[in-house]
Amino acid sequence: MPSTQTRIVQVLTTVLALVLVGIGLWALLAPHAFYDSAATYPPYNRHLIHDIGAFALGLGACLGAGLVLRDALLAVLAGNSVAALAHFGGHLADRSMGGRASDPLTFGVLAFAFVTLTLARWRQRA
Repeated sequence: MPSTQTRIVQVLTTVLALVLVGIGLWALLAPHAFYDSAATYPPYNRHLIHDIGAFALGLGACLGAGLVLRDALLAVLAGNSVAALAHFGGHLADRSMGGRASDPLTFGVLAFAFVTLTLARWRQRA
């Protein structure tokens, strides 16, 4: 049975993971509402808010994966996969707003690399 201190760390880490995932989803799914409530640094930039959401989602996923998987490398790879996939999605959704034409491909390849490494590490554990 885990000690009281271990249990407290697990519970607080779970809470922080959920907060970060919530912030990430909010910024990704309702960027203008997120900007109006939490990130009022003019000018409004939907893509920047999407980036904030992708990375907050990834950080929350890292914490959650660390609690569940008990494998540091796998947890970090899984969290980075979540962030990279969300970032790739943001670049797809925002491609008409500027940036480079190659950005969706670049970030898609990066996401593919993280997912591939995550799956490889998962198979190593089995």
